[in-house]
Amino acid sequence: MGLLTQLLTFPLAPVRGVGWVVDRVVEAAEREYYDPEPVERELAALERALLEGRIDQAGFDEREDQLLDRLDEIAAYRRSDSAS
Repeated sequence: MGLLTQLLTFPLAPVRGVGWVVDRVVEAAEREYYDPEPVERELAALERALLEGRIDQAGFDEREDQLLDRLDEIAAYRRSDSAS
């Protein structure tokens, strides 16, 4: 950007700053949402609950399917993110 462009667009600087902050917040939220570790921890806890008899097999199967679907979603996101 040239000096003239910077001077002419100076009044828009706060808007650009807000846009930058929003971009950083979105990136942080995506990193957290697409982090597989919490899902893997929940799968381990779910298996412990089944082995300890705190949940039945049907409840385990239902929740396990949900968590595995979530891991598939995370893997697909990471593949598409690394491709771009």
